[in-house]
Amino acid sequence: MIPAIGSSFATNSTIAPSNTPSVSSGVAPSSGASSVDFNEFTEVLSRVMVDAVDTMKSAEATSIQGVNGKASTQAVVEAVMSAERTLQTAVAVRDKAVAAYMELSRMAI
Repeated sequence: MIPAIGSSFATNSTIAPSNTPSVSSGVAPSSGASSVDFNEFTEVLSRVMVDAVDTMKSAEATSIQGVNGKASTQAVVEAVMSAERTLQTAVAVRDKAVAAYMELSRMAI
């Protein structure tokens, strides 16, 4: 179940950092800079989603080890709590993205 989720979030699990500079001044970005910013944003989201999937996989593996008696109760609880925080963060990001999309769809063209 988890591998299918991970494969839908990112096609490349190793993302190299961008070497292009971002626009940090108050000057309006040129048309080329906006695509760089979007690429950086996409890379950050991809890394976050890969980390989230890894956290969920780790929690699942620790839970299975706990059921088999190979992991302590404390380790299982810590892994499950970490997975819960990760899931809550993913849901919050999704909610913000949906709200932003809804706001954009209401804008007059």
